[in-house]
Amino acid sequence: MTSRNKPGVFVLVGGGEFGPGCRDLDAELVAAASATEVVVLPTAAAFEHPERVGARATAHFEPLGVTVRVLDVLHRAEANDPKIAEIVRAAKFVYLTDGSPLHLRSVLKGSGLFEALLACLNGGGVLAASGAGATVLCDPMVDPRGGAYTVGLGVVQNLAVFPYHGTAANHLRERSIDLLPRNATLVGIDEETALVREADGSWRVAGAGHVTVYATDSSIMYESGARIAGLPA
Repeated sequence: MTSRNKPGVFVLVGGGEFGPGCRDLDAELVAAASATEVVVLPTAAAFEHPERVGARATAHFEPLGVTVRVLDVLHRAEANDPKIAEIVRAAKFVYLTDGSPLHLRSVLKGSGLFEALLACLNGGGVLAASGAGATVLCDPMVDPRGGAYTVGLGVVQNLAVFPYHGTAANHLRERSIDLLPRNATLVGIDEETALVREADGSWRVAGAGHVTVYATDSSIMYESGARIAGLPA
């Protein structure tokens, strides 16, 4: 991973992006980034009507005073298109939406687009990812096929994300807690809720629900507005 030059804001959403519970946070992020445009990547939803993602994003962000540019990066070829990578690299606010984490990982891993996402974040931009995106960008990654762990993309190391935490099946949640590697922290993020890493490396909770932090022998639930110390940066 490239080193930071001018740290940006990294946002992990537990799912339900573009819902009313995310509106205040997204307004803050638009202002923090001084963005006039949000670049939306519906990659994870490649097989789930990605065009609907763009329509929802537009309806969500336009009342906040910004336009939406949807980049139809649905397969590996688009992820290695230099023109697309350049748009992302220059963006002030990029949003990865929910869908299939395994497809998203296969498209992004080792691609020019992934390097551009890091450049956006390391250059002071906002990088937000919801559901599948939040899961994939950290490492280890919760495997959606059963709640165990696999390799993520490692924007943040030793941090695993369990999305839709408040509504997920109990057996999947319990399996992820039981199999958590000793050197890792698991964060359960509710729908329409975000764990936000600020430019100074501190973490806070925003949105409609809670974030629950699991270590090997403990768990703590945090409300919206709370600061969380001790998470990997």
